[in-house]
Amino acid sequence: MVDGEPVLAFASNDYLGLANDARLLDAVRTAIARYGVGAGASHLAGGHASAHAELEEALAAFVDPCDGARALSFSSGYLANQAVLTALCGRGDAIFADRLNHACLNDGALLSRAELIRYAHGDADALGARLAGSRHRRKLIATDAVFSMDGDVAPLRALLALADAHDALLLVDDAHGFGVRGEGRGSLAHEGLRSPRLVYMGTLGKAAGVAGAFVAAHPAVVETLVQSARAYIYTTAAPPLLACAVSAALQIMRDEPERRVRLAERIAQFRAGAASLPWRLAASDSPIQPLIVGDDARAVALSDRLRGASIFVPAIRPPTVPVGTARLRVSLSAAHTAADVERLLGALRQAAPA
Repeated sequence: MVDGEPVLAFASNDYLGLANDARLLDAVRTAIARYGVGAGASHLAGGHASAHAELEEALAAFVDPCDGARALSFSSGYLANQAVLTALCGRGDAIFADRLNHACLNDGALLSRAELIRYAHGDADALGARLAGSRHRRKLIATDAVFSMDGDVAPLRALLALADAHDALLLVDDAHGFGVRGEGRGSLAHEGLRSPRLVYMGTLGKAAGVAGAFVAAHPAVVETLVQSARAYIYTTAAPPLLACAVSAALQIMRDEPERRVRLAERIAQFRAGAASLPWRLAASDSPIQPLIVGDDARAVALSDRLRGASIFVPAIRPPTVPVGTARLRVSLSAAHTAADVERLLGALRQAAPA
């Protein structure tokens, strides 16, 4: 519903269609009866419930970034990245960041007081040259796995090889890969990567359909976060009912691979239909399918035209994306039907300039 009007939405990151699943709603009802609504305190001061502990154990085993991995839950992906970067890096250290990283990675790097060194998007050779010239005390590479505005994927295998070669940690923000790639286990599993150098951040408000985030890594890394990450220590824990909902979502991810199959079908359908449209379709096999319009005003006008047909697709403009690359960010879900996608394609064809 937008302004009281029902619309067909291609704006949500609910990639598996879990946000309104009846089993998650049931899990929340049961959790409210047991835990109430709020956590009541920070994790370390009494707000850490058994629901949090059970979820963290399950998440660490599910994504499995290294032997003996532990996981730590957070209220948001923004807080999780801030926690990792400020706890693991400081003055005298360096954070090497992809130029198109999400804002929370950039903000966390700046707050850490480490030197922020950015490298050309997806360019492992450029990163290697910067690492080779580094004399910093500690080094951390930070990257999105699936980039939120373009839908393309970082060269994770090459980045991990560079981390090994230069004694660095690799922080992977898999907000848009967790639940979707690697049989749901995320982008590291998709690439078959495991290493004690990996620090994996996954969000729980996208494919998992709930809210929050988690970090999974070597036990020494996670214990460092518990003891020194201010974004973890000094904030109230997320309500345990959310942890129970995520646990239910995690079980569905394991048990229902057909959701990812449906999502892949919708992605392929959209890309085939959009190939003949006059706007450039970004190279992405993810649920994020950007149509690059270019001019800000034309992107907004196209979004408005779709709204007139009761279809909601947001226009994304600078500074979120570079100048001259304003776009429609089409976000697909397993909850979309083939008819839904065809309706969007038909509206885009009608809106295309003659």
